[in-house]
Amino acid sequence: MNSRRLLSSLLPLAIGLVSTAVCAQTNRAATPPASRIDAARLAQAAVAAGDNKGKAFAVIDKVRARVSVYDRNGKLMGTSPVLLGLAQGDDSVPGIGERKMADIRPDERTTPAGRFDSEPGRNLQGEDIVWVDYDAAISMHRVRTANKADRRLQRLATPTVADNRISYGCINVPASFYDRYVKPALGGTHGVVYVLPETSSATQRFGFLAERPAAP
Repeated sequence: MNSRRLLSSLLPLAIGLVSTAVCAQTNRAATPPASRIDAARLAQAAVAAGDNKGKAFAVIDKVRARVSVYDRNGKLMGTSPVLLGLAQGDDSVPGIGERKMADIRPDERTTPAGRFDSEPGRNLQGEDIVWVDYDAAISMHRVRTANKADRRLQRLATPTVADNRISYGCINVPASFYDRYVKPALGGTHGVVYVLPETSSATQRFGFLAERPAAP
């Protein structure tokens, strides 16, 4: 085997090891404090404050790598593990939605936190998606399995969240969960997506929490 072929065979392994190391570091740094709000409490507070404007909504918990979908009245419809942006952080890099994916560094691949008015849409391949932050090119969509080296289905199936950080920032949802819960709730009309922060406080991102604290 010549040196070029040897390098080609080792490259996927090296990428996988780097990705695992980054994800493990992210998971340790993002361990939630005992007082951290969870999806259920946020949903309760959002409906009580009328922040969801009578629309169905989803809550993304980045630390636990889960999505929870609620109806307009705050009733939980379903919850599932998801894949999220590789890098830890609660803000998108300015102008990142205008850049080519190949130009986005690993440390810039964040899933932004906050309240987003979602809308149904389609990507460049014609796949139906839910836009979370259109300007930053952040969407919620079915998990894509074309790149076998990413092992995205296997990542979703593991009990740990350390390997759920791999995307460029988009929220990857199991296809069956997307079709059963996400698409009916958010895929045909405007809704709301709340993304819980991992490096800042929830009250900084959601004003209604400070105005009307969720019950303990």
